[in-house]
Amino acid sequence: VGHDQNEQVFRRLAAHFLATFPQLEGIRFSHKWGGAIDTCSRFFSFFATAHGGRVAYSAGYTGHGVGATRFGARVMLDLLSGTPTVLTRLQMVRRRPLPFPPEPFAWLGIKATPAAMVRAGRNGGRRGPWLRLMVAVGMGFDS
Repeated sequence: VGHDQNEQVFRRLAAHFLATFPQLEGIRFSHKWGGAIDTCSRFFSFFATAHGGRVAYSAGYTGHGVGATRFGARVMLDLLSGTPTVLTRLQMVRRRPLPFPPEPFAWLGIKATPAAMVRAGRNGGRRGPWLRLMVAVGMGFDS
């Protein structure tokens, strides 16, 4: 619970919200949530079925779940129908993400990737060796 409920973080989030929407000054937030988010190595949801195709599931929304779940629900309904559709033919639906590597390699990757993204941003979006490797092995936004 100590990691899920942090009043300092909630105050900072409220301040950011009000800085973005100053016309809403004076509102109060009645609910707070600080639960864990889900992620996967491609940083976008993945889809599958289980129990002989009778159950569909999706995970890995990486904090984008609210906006993307409508799309995810459509994909899962199509998967449950058993009939190929435009959605079920998408590579992002057909391919599962690679699992994260074990520690300490995951930690090293987590530390190296943001720095590589900053360098790419400073170089007009040109990816360096680390980001190109991540894409080549199927990890990251382009996987």
